[in-house]
Amino acid sequence: MSKLRFVGLDVHAETIVPAVAEESLTGEVRSLGTIPNRVESIRKLMGKLGPASSLRVCYEAGPTGYVLYWQLTQMGIACEVIAPSLIPTKAGDRVKTDRRDAEKLARNYRAGELTAVWVPDAGHEALRDLVRAREAAKKDQLKARHRLGKFLLRHGRRPQGLKAWTKQYLDWIKSHVKFEQKALEATLADYLEEVDHVAGRLMKLEKAIDEAVAAAPEEIRAVIEALQALRGVAQVTAATIVSEIGSFSRFQSPRQLMGYSGLVASEDSSGGRVRRGSITKTGNGHLRRVLVEAAWAYQHRPNVSGYLLRRQKNLTISDEAKKIAWKAQQRLHKRYQAFSLRGKNKNQIVTALGRELLGFLWAIAVKTEQNYTRTA
Repeated sequence: MSKLRFVGLDVHAETIVPAVAEESLTGEVRSLGTIPNRVESIRKLMGKLGPASSLRVCYEAGPTGYVLYWQLTQMGIACEVIAPSLIPTKAGDRVKTDRRDAEKLARNYRAGELTAVWVPDAGHEALRDLVRAREAAKKDQLKARHRLGKFLLRHGRRPQGLKAWTKQYLDWIKSHVKFEQKALEATLADYLEEVDHVAGRLMKLEKAIDEAVAAAPEEIRAVIEALQALRGVAQVTAATIVSEIGSFSRFQSPRQLMGYSGLVASEDSSGGRVRRGSITKTGNGHLRRVLVEAAWAYQHRPNVSGYLLRRQKNLTISDEAKKIAWKAQQRLHKRYQAFSLRGKNKNQIVTALGRELLGFLWAIAVKTEQNYTRTA
């Protein structure tokens, strides 16, 4: 049987710098130069290093995505994508080159000191890119609205009795806001056009998300529907959570998932001193954002009516998921009130509720995945 070889790849858009470490901990670690970031070059390099079964390859997660991972796995080569922030670094190391990075990857990978990230399949990756495109459009909408709103405020144009950014509000701007100067009219027209343009983008993207969810594999669709039993978790939020997390069953407990989200408190304790600080903010920022947004719904008293009731009736949601969702409403609202009485800041309260909400999401999703596995 061939000895294992651990290969570290420092990957860039056009080039890859490989290094290889022999199986023995005292074995040689050597750089292999630079190759083009092309499938043919990668296949040729791996062929020179030995049979696919004897190779263990890793590279850092980064802007090049998971294309290289998919290429290597199709060749039958075991590959892992490494979390860059969790790579051990010497305090006094001030020299950084592509060759040294590749050698460090290979050496640490051989020693088992690297942490791999979850790699989505092509379907998950497509859905994730789509929901992130919508998130970007929402940010652009906020910027466009701020520009228009502050422009009107600077010139003393304020409607009476109209809620901002409703259809009536926009109609009022288009029909009643006029300026004598052509420069101001041109500015207003440009700001309005941008607001309308971003609104159109959002409509297209939300329609595309609906279509993507409907066309998703049955297991993914079942989890997305089940999560919508929870208050504050509509389809876009559920799709975002599933696309960012993937399989909930890969986490053995809700605590692991909470740590992955970065919503747990940081800690600096030593001896008899225990000191906890703000949340770690490690892991997935997109996941944290939607969790905190959803958690705002639990400031209201427990209730299943209106849109939430229609959603639960129209979707295929099990009674077990509805029971968990009702338990979430009762507990999280009670927690919100308790924190409020203690004088906690609202943002801190909602962040804490978002962390606990993740536990209820985990319970519903894992039950759904298990039920799907048994019936499949």
